[in-house]
Formats: sequence, structure tokens, C-alpha cells
Amino acid sequence: MRWILSPGLMSLVLGYTLSQFYRAFLAVLSPTLGAELGAGPADLALSSGLWYIAFAAVQIPVGWALDRFGPRETVAVLLAFGGCGGALVFALAQEPWHIHLAMALLGIGCAPVMMGSFFIFARTLPPASMSAAGGAVVGIGSLGNMLGAAPLVWVINAVGWRAALAGLALVTLLVALAILALVRNPGKPAGQGRPARLRDLLAVRELRLILPLLGVTYAASACIRGLWAGPFLSEVYGAGDYLIGWVTLGMGLAMVAANLSVGWIVRLMGSDKRTSVANTVLLGLVLAGLWLGSGESLPLSGALLVMVCISDSSYSLIMSHGRAFLPHHLVGRGITFMNMVSISGVGIMQFLSRPVYLSAQASHPPAEAYGHIFLFFLVPLLIGLAFYLFSAENRHV
Repeated sequence: MRWILSPGLMSLVLGYTLSQFYRAFLAVLSPTLGAELGAGPADLALSSGLWYIAFAAVQIPVGWALDRFGPRETVAVLLAFGGCGGALVFALAQEPWHIHLAMALLGIGCAPVMMGSFFIFARTLPPASMSAAGGAVVGIGSLGNMLGAAPLVWVINAVGWRAALAGLALVTLLVALAILALVRNPGKPAGQGRPARLRDLLAVRELRLILPLLGVTYAASACIRGLWAGPFLSEVYGAGDYLIGWVTLGMGLAMVAANLSVGWIVRLMGSDKRTSVANTVLLGLVLAGLWLGSGESLPLSGALLVMVCISDSSYSLIMSHGRAFLPHHLVGRGITFMNMVSISGVGIMQFLSRPVYLSAQASHPPAEAYGHIFLFFLVPLLIGLAFYLFSAENRHV
């Protein structure tokens, strides 16, 4: 894994760390934004969903840009304008809709960062190495989730949330400039035929049973870690910023550990598919525990929330699984299309979780209302798993 030490890939990992931060920090800010801007959980669910929808909406153009220009220019330009610009809008927000706009811009800015790394891996590494390489990047980048937990609370208490976001805008711009200076685009494959078309990608039959699970597997950890963990702990158990920060820090640590160990686990299990199935079953059991035990015990709920993120490595596993069936000329469009499916699933489910919460809140006490949220994430996961069980295997040993 010496490739990870190259300056270009390290700059992309820093960009992905910011991407992980921006998709997760609303959970910690939820009490503050509610008090200062009147943005309640339903408003923030919309804001969080807009991050993912905007992220997903530009994946096809990002795939085209990766094939046409390469990851260096694609990532640097979008991160500079969307990422830095979105953080500035957030820092200046006066109304909940300003947060909606800021999160949409941040989603656009973060959209190409992970795909830039995956594009380089797909062009330079054998398919069997994709899950380990992707897991390493996601694992290191998941430090952004940790920074968006307890450390963010400390910074906000020291300088205020507006100054913190303004500082993050400057950091985002500097990372974009580092990517522009340090990343080297991989060479295009020799003898490349006609340009890739979306219908060619949809004709890859092996993907059809993989995509349903890819579309829902990341939604549970992303939506719960990125938003619902904070209001759940606050409304059900009366938790404050610091306790929420420590629980979400634990969730971030779980993400890091899971993704950094994914390469070893795949070698042990023998394939991406087997590991993904085990991960999904574990996540289903954890969500069932949160659904049935909502409000029963703060330590138990905190432990289960952390365990939600232990299965976070399913994203890189399923991306690697699907990548194994892509012809070389479809790699750029293929990985961005799969990423679009994954992130679209997060955005759609975050949007849909808002009316689920509002409906449950109107007729149930907080613990039962949040139980409905956890059930909402469990059911699609089980449906996606049912399809995935029949997918083709890509063995590594």
C-alpha cells in the first residue's frame, strides 16, 4: 500500500476527509442551528438530503470529466468552487434555507473526490486490489467523521460555529489547490475504442443484482451518523452537545476501523460478496436492535449507534465487487454511476425519513418515533440483500 504515501493521493485523501466531515457534521450542530436559526430535525433532514442529492446529480458529469480531463482538474475545480463556496454560505447563514443551499453546494464540491481516487485505482491496480485500496482511503478519510464529532464541539465552543465554518472554507480551498498541484492523471488505456455510453453500462448483467443493495447499504450509516443520531440522543435521552459529540466520535472511529481492516477481512472471507453479506446481516441486526430497543437504555443505544458504522465498509466492498465486472473502457463512467446509485439512495432515504419522522412524531412519543426511523432504514436493506444474494461472485482466493 505504498501508493497511499504519494503526495497526489494524500491530497485526494485530505479532500475525502473533508467530504466525510461535511456529510456528517449536522448531527453535532443540530442543537445550535435549532436555537439560532430555528432549523429543527425535519429542516436538517432536508439539508442533509440535499447534500446527497446534489452529490449524486453530478456523478454522470463527473464520470465524463474524469474520462475527458482526469481526476486532477475535475476534483480541484469542483472542490474549490462548490466546497469552499458552500462552507462560506453556511458560515453566513441566517435562515434554514441558507443551510439547504450551503449543503447542496458542498455536495457538488465533494462529488468527485472519492471517485478521483477510485478512478486512479481502477486504471492502475488489478481488480482484486480495489476493495483494499478503496477501504484504506475510506478508512483514513473517515477521520473527517471523527473531526465532525467531539473535536467540532470543542472548536465551536472556542470560536463559534460561524468562525469554524469560515476556517473550513479556507482549508477546503487550500486542499483543492494541493490537488491541482500534486495529483498526476493516469494514462488512458491503449487502443481505447468508442466512447463509453450509459446503455453499455446498463447492459452489464452482473451489476443488476448488485445495484439494489448498493443503493441502500450506505444510507443507514450515512443518514444516522450524519443527522439522526444527534436528535435521537437529544430528544429521547436529553443528551447535550458533548455526549452527542462523544457518541458520534465513536461512530467515526468504527468507520475508520472497519474500512482499514476490510482488505484483511476480504482475504479471510475469500470474496467481496461474502464479506458484504456478513456486513449487511450485522447491520440488519443492529438496526433491529435500535428499532425494538429505542428509549430502553442510553448505553445500549450508544453502543448500537457505534455498531451501525462498523458495517460502513460495505460501500467499498460493493464498489469493488461491481468494478470486477466492468470492461476497461467503462471504468470511469462505471464507478461514477455506481457511486451515483449509492449516494442517490442516501439522499432519497434522507428525504423520505423526514415525513416518516414528522408522521411518527405527531402520534408517538420520541422513543417510538425514532424507532420508526430505524425500521425505515432496515426494510430496504433487507430487500437489497435479497437481490444481492443471487449476484455473481468475484473470488480473491
